[in-house]
Amino acid sequence: MIFRWFPGGDDSVTLEQIKQIPGVSGIATCLPDIPVGEVWPLERLVPLKKEINQAGLEVEVIESVNIHEDIKKGLPTRDRYLENYIKTLANLAQIGIKCLCYNFMPVVDWVRSDLAAPLSDGSTVMSYRHAQVLKLNPAKMADAMFSQARGYSLPGWEPQRLAAMAADIDFYQSLTLEAYWANLKYFLDAVIPHAEKYGIKMAIHPDDPPWPLYGLPKLITDVDHIRTFLSLHDSVYNGLTLCTGSLGANPDNELPALIREFTAQGRVHFAHIRNVKRHSSRDFDECAHLSSHGDLDMFAIVKAFHDSGFNGYIRPDHGRMIWGEKARPGYGLYDRALGASYLLGLWEAIAKMKHN
Repeated sequence: MIFRWFPGGDDSVTLEQIKQIPGVSGIATCLPDIPVGEVWPLERLVPLKKEINQAGLEVEVIESVNIHEDIKKGLPTRDRYLENYIKTLANLAQIGIKCLCYNFMPVVDWVRSDLAAPLSDGSTVMSYRHAQVLKLNPAKMADAMFSQARGYSLPGWEPQRLAAMAADIDFYQSLTLEAYWANLKYFLDAVIPHAEKYGIKMAIHPDDPPWPLYGLPKLITDVDHIRTFLSLHDSVYNGLTLCTGSLGANPDNELPALIREFTAQGRVHFAHIRNVKRHSSRDFDECAHLSSHGDLDMFAIVKAFHDSGFNGYIRPDHGRMIWGEKARPGYGLYDRALGASYLLGLWEAIAKMKHN
């Protein structure tokens, strides 16, 4: 069990606090201030690893090294950014990174209509209302999201990406889905051989939300698309970050079956496990991890991972803001710590059930 943490003072949660969560042994981290497409320098990575290790925690997962838009667009300039990506992999290997979570979502990584929607219990959560999102142009949405970010960075909403957002969305209106799949394959063919060389398992994150938005191509959305993705490069190093909240927002995704299929193939390297409360097929709230608080059967989900021999990394995903905490939306300490304990309890119970 690991925990996501943002370095350089960009997190309200400390490593010392994370160390005190029972069963949490490591960190998934990043260097969010490095511009997308540039090399992550070793002189930044070595002290980052040292800081985490000195707190008594391991760091084997990076989340994430974002992919430059020119690679996604298939522009001639993509090869320079691919070279930088490969150099970053080499540097990550030198500090012992074994898994890299990334995504291939165009323009924006994730979308919510509210980062602090109130629930009946007095907590707040990130929320998505499809009709409301469609009424906002990307610039207005970015302004609304940053107004609720409490001064913390929002991964996937980097300022340099926002400046070109409108033009980028226009570009994708004329790019076919087939061409976008081809651009993803080009990335995989360039990167996966180096990931194999360096021992870093690449783990793509699903689209969030997992349906079309603003005419942008969406690839990692359901079981058929995931099968297509894995077929693009038949290597165990070409794998998944299986996010139950992202995929579970679509009620058509049968998560336990999906987990069993791809985990049994050895293609799931990282699990983001969280619950979601749907209000329609295109509207949802994030919620507490407990099964009864949402629409996902967390026991069945964890059992599917356990039964399939999952031996990758797990982290609790977005949590509510509870007990007066003021933190990056989705990434406070308290509710994620509760989520980690809940997931670990399910895992222990399932393991003991099998032995008795």
